[in-house]
Amino acid sequence: MSILHILSRTKLYWGLIAIFLIGVLGSPISSKGNNIFLSYGNLLDVLRQVSTTGLIATGMTAVIITGGIDLSVGSLMAICTVVCAMLLTVPGVTPAVVLGVPTVALAALCLGILVTRFILLNIEKSRAGAQATHDIRLDSVRGLVTPGIVGVILCSLVLWFLLPQVGSKFGVLGVLLVAPCVGLLFGALNGFIIVAGRLQPFIVTLAMMVTALGIARLTAGQNNAVLPVYTGSNATADFEMLRTLVFGVIPMPGLFFLGAILIYGAVLRFTPFGRYVYAIGGNEEAARLSGIAAGRVKIATYAVSGLLAGIAAVLYIAQYRQGKPDAGAGLELDAIAAVVIGGTSLMGGRGSLTGTFCGVLIFGLLSNILQLHNINSNLQLVLKGMIIIGTVLVQERSAGDLLFYLRLPGGQAHKETAAAKRPSQETASLNIGGNKK
Repeated sequence: MSILHILSRTKLYWGLIAIFLIGVLGSPISSKGNNIFLSYGNLLDVLRQVSTTGLIATGMTAVIITGGIDLSVGSLMAICTVVCAMLLTVPGVTPAVVLGVPTVALAALCLGILVTRFILLNIEKSRAGAQATHDIRLDSVRGLVTPGIVGVILCSLVLWFLLPQVGSKFGVLGVLLVAPCVGLLFGALNGFIIVAGRLQPFIVTLAMMVTALGIARLTAGQNNAVLPVYTGSNATADFEMLRTLVFGVIPMPGLFFLGAILIYGAVLRFTPFGRYVYAIGGNEEAARLSGIAAGRVKIATYAVSGLLAGIAAVLYIAQYRQGKPDAGAGLELDAIAAVVIGGTSLMGGRGSLTGTFCGVLIFGLLSNILQLHNINSNLQLVLKGMIIIGTVLVQERSAGDLLFYLRLPGGQAHKETAAAKRPSQETASLNIGGNKK
């Protein structure tokens, strides 16, 4: 394996290391002679600050791998902040209760049905052994009645837990249940419209972005541009736990972000669902013809994107102590930038959550470095835009290509090697075509 090939495969990590070294070498020094950038508190702040964007970028990664895009996540996070803040601070039947509680009940019902059917179907497949399992069907009792009963039981348990909180104010577990389910509902609606209507994801999610913003403002009310949340005063004191350090080591928002990366990353890498996501992004028609339920998979990716936006909303309120209809303005662009910087192709079929994690950290460290040097906020935007373009250029080009375009040593040899390989590849493709005929 050549050095250029190794550099091309690891260029994302070199970029992260370079940003970190720039931060270390150019860091201001405190009055005690300590490196401010390397201070434990500063690095914890970076992790805390990137957690909201990181959660949204985590869901966005799978959506982009399928060849889609989700422009609505910022507005979905905003409506979830409004719902969460109102549940925490306003007792009684409010617009947040009317929107949130039925959504959780519906989500619990669907979850119970789907999980029960999945378990029963896999039990039946295991009994079939090595025989073909694609044609296995459940009877009416196991396919409809039993999943329906389980769904109703789960829905009843959720309502039993939530309804007593309506008369007073919701607790931490209550909002952690309601807000993500609201995001899940809108995300699933995105996916359903895209699949059923065969519409472009850009158009559908753009329309949802505007719609969710309007719903957030209607939910908050005309006189509530901001809904303040003061733990121990107008909200439960337990809500403070969502911004504390776990065991004094890692901030709670960072723990949510790392957990989402690890869990969703394992799902994409080791489960059939993950393979389906990549197959759809590579060639959706071929995936559909091979028996993959492409529509269901795409709906699931948008639903998870909305779910993670809802979790990010709760953490946003814990950090900034307020919910507002424009809380997520522009956040979708930061998430997309982090995903693309992490090496995920906007054409679909290529990318990973490891890359997204690095992209989020690159974005966060860059912002932190600029803030430590008191760079003008407008100039920060210019520098970020230039760095995003440069990083994506590096991601999309191999090291040999870059050396060739920059007229550096090693680039010409790479170009000649690529040109030498091209005729043999064309001959191979012609042979494949002839065999098919």
